[in-house]
Amino acid sequence: MDECRKILLAGLDELGLELSEDKVQQLLKFIDLIEKWNKAYNLTAILNKAEMVRLHLLDSLAVLPYIEGKRVIDIGTGAGLPGVPLAICLTENEFTLLDSNAKKTRFVQQAVLELKLKNVTVCHSRVETYSPGKAFDIVLTRAFASLEEIIAMTKHLVNKTGVLLAMKGQMPDIELAQLGEKASVISLQVPGVDANRCLVRIEAIEEVER
Repeated sequence: MDECRKILLAGLDELGLELSEDKVQQLLKFIDLIEKWNKAYNLTAILNKAEMVRLHLLDSLAVLPYIEGKRVIDIGTGAGLPGVPLAICLTENEFTLLDSNAKKTRFVQQAVLELKLKNVTVCHSRVETYSPGKAFDIVLTRAFASLEEIIAMTKHLVNKTGVLLAMKGQMPDIELAQLGEKASVISLQVPGVDANRCLVRIEAIEEVER
């Protein structure tokens, strides 16, 4: 069995996720596309495909059980992470993948076409200036700034019952203390990744804004 496929299947089993063969093939094809386009588009510093499976696919899919609601926006999606792996698995959800880097959004658009993803919209824009026609149930991001800064930049994107999910490494204790009880932390275990991962879930963004 191909090493990447073996790592992916073992990781999915550890995460308790059952995917069809079609979805497994799409996930592996996505890694192939990242590898193919990486030199020209500078998508990732990770060059080993097996590590891409662990640090890109499985890291993204670790948050899948916490995606509630239909409309999801992935802020700062970069090479399409975690948005593309989640969109492959959650075909009933609507995903908007947003990034300010034009090269990366061109790659993501190409990947969406090649993977035949009908539930993904790619947007080249800065988060502060992006104005959706309709707010989102979930705003998802790999934390690119402090939690307070992320809240300030994304509050216009979340609907009244929506949630902000920020993927973090180390537990951001000081930042959490500032946010109070509206923020909760979910510890994530990513198969094959020996590093701290957590997901900060923030409700009622307007109430926690400083």
